[in-house]
Amino acid sequence: MNMTQPEILAPAGDRHAFMAALAAGADAIYLGLKNFSARAEAGNFSISELAVLTELARQKNCRVHVAMNTLLKPGEDQAAGRLVERLNRYVRPAALIVQDPGMVKLVRQAGFEGEIHLSTLANAGSPRALSMIHEKLNVQRIVLPRELNIDEIRTCAKACPSGCDLEVFVHGALCYNVSGRCYWSSYLGGKSGLRGRCVQPCRRTYSQKNNTGRFFSCTDLSLDVLTKTLLEVPEVHSWKIEGRRKGPHYVYYTVSAYRLLRDNPNDPQARKTALSLLEQALGRKGSHYAFLPQRPYTPTDPQRHTASGMFVDKLKTVRGRKLNISPRVELKPGDLLRVGFEDEPGHQIVKIRKAVPKGGRLDFMAQGKRLPNAGSPVFLIDRREKELMQALDKLEREAQAIKAPKTAESTFEPKQPKPLKGTIRPLHHHVYRHLGRNRLNEGSGLWLTPKTARETKPGLAMRVWWWLPPVIWPNEEKEWQEVIERLVRGGARRFMLGAPWQIALFPKELPRLPRAVALRRGRGKRHHSQDNPRKSDQLNLWASPFCNVANQHHLLWLKDMGFSGAIASPELNKDDALALGKATPLPVGFVTTGQWPLGFTRIPLEGVKPEKPILSPKKEACWVRRYGQLNWIYPAWGLDLHTKEHELNQAGYSAFIHMHESKPREVPQATRTSTFNWDLRLL
Repeated sequence: MNMTQPEILAPAGDRHAFMAALAAGADAIYLGLKNFSARAEAGNFSISELAVLTELARQKNCRVHVAMNTLLKPGEDQAAGRLVERLNRYVRPAALIVQDPGMVKLVRQAGFEGEIHLSTLANAGSPRALSMIHEKLNVQRIVLPRELNIDEIRTCAKACPSGCDLEVFVHGALCYNVSGRCYWSSYLGGKSGLRGRCVQPCRRTYSQKNNTGRFFSCTDLSLDVLTKTLLEVPEVHSWKIEGRRKGPHYVYYTVSAYRLLRDNPNDPQARKTALSLLEQALGRKGSHYAFLPQRPYTPTDPQRHTASGMFVDKLKTVRGRKLNISPRVELKPGDLLRVGFEDEPGHQIVKIRKAVPKGGRLDFMAQGKRLPNAGSPVFLIDRREKELMQALDKLEREAQAIKAPKTAESTFEPKQPKPLKGTIRPLHHHVYRHLGRNRLNEGSGLWLTPKTARETKPGLAMRVWWWLPPVIWPNEEKEWQEVIERLVRGGARRFMLGAPWQIALFPKELPRLPRAVALRRGRGKRHHSQDNPRKSDQLNLWASPFCNVANQHHLLWLKDMGFSGAIASPELNKDDALALGKATPLPVGFVTTGQWPLGFTRIPLEGVKPEKPILSPKKEACWVRRYGQLNWIYPAWGLDLHTKEHELNQAGYSAFIHMHESKPREVPQATRTSTFNWDLRLL
């Protein structure tokens, strides 16, 4: 790879897409295996197949990055470690992409010799945290969140340490919620985005009173000509194209376009050709999103579809199960059409068997039980041009000449952390937004904002737990650091961190407490056993549930980092939650009651009002409230696992979290509560 230019990093969800990336001249390809991939719905690859394809890529001077970026559950460490060991032995990819700090420890235990890249799902877009992440996790690349603008990318680049580089998304699908902070699909039925199983509830049609639209469905990101600006940021070593569920046509056209834009940034004809290629790539409508801070673009348009593909026609007639269209473009054998949208009746994929001329007639049969309506739109979502297929066939012949290795099973056994012994009386921890009339005590929590920090009296500030937000953006990092330092100087020591990287915002050396403050602390009640990390003047830092802690290796890393405890991911089901409690090397807690958010977004609301009920097609209500730079999306029904607290305590949990959030008046009173995934199988 030419290190004077950023690499073009292409997606590959299957073998055809992999070959298309090579044919287009990608510098690197990222993909997933059958397990532990955050795109479980893609075709993905086996070890033996990937060994051959990776050798072919090496011959083309192309790197292969393997994504093992899912949340790691208890009991999966052996399977994950053995998979890594076999990858290292037979495939030798250039890099592994992970989101879980526990996985990083496991990867190194298994002897992986390549680079480790921290996924965007880890939400590590904090400038002050970059050096800490590189040093403590020994990662060589950090994938920045899509929400960052060019000024924030530059700020991160200036803070990027030697030996570490940055990866930036330049094209592809946008999630409405912040990556790694979306629980929408999981809360509605156990299919977690952090496990690669998202069913994309944000893409559905919602309603608010008489207003109906796809309020949360985003257009694609397309930086196109603006990538020239990234060439001025040398720390950005990789331009990433999203799309592991896309076909070879999309991969070939997008890679070709961004190669042109990178290699010919000042050539008007090259820019024109690149834009034409992107228009033909069959993706969604694109936007620059937030890249330009002076001209941000809201990537939602509630009254228009945001599905991928090129519109070709509307269904002319629906007679029984017979359907037909008259396409506006020529259709070729192997092309794929999508009828309607995934959340509408009659949705189906149609494969073209024979060529259909522009303006001709295509007859086909409806699939499934429900028929589409006459007038339903039809989109071309993938096509197989003769020239592209010839290029792929040539690469296939080269691949067939490479001998696949004979693989054997791995005998790797991960080192298990020593679990804590015994149980202690649990602390019930109530978390509030404001002081108000709430009766705060030693076990209370308060969401930290500059306002709550100013209004809280010093004595109370020392007693409560301060909860940091789930995301802190680069443009607000300095203010948060100042707020935290002011609280710490005043004697505050108890904090719940919304991301483990937020530990970089705390002072490395604690100031001595003023004598009056020290005496006041000394006269206070005796600390809870989990609330006393050896000395009362030390910081007591816990990882909040938004850190997505789900395995003992993650907990051990937190312990090594100086954390005193962690709240486990509430996504865990019963068996996984209990297993984690019994194996934990660190005190752990669990969220058992309250309003758990579906997710958080930096995207401004378009077509929908905050504090008002929003109904899904199934009449499930949610609502949105803004805090700082984030819109929080809440379901109308809360979480209630209070009857499971004894069982959790017996398994080793020593803190139970009760999250208080006032509900807007107009949001209907819930007739049910949720047990999240407790009684489900988290896939």
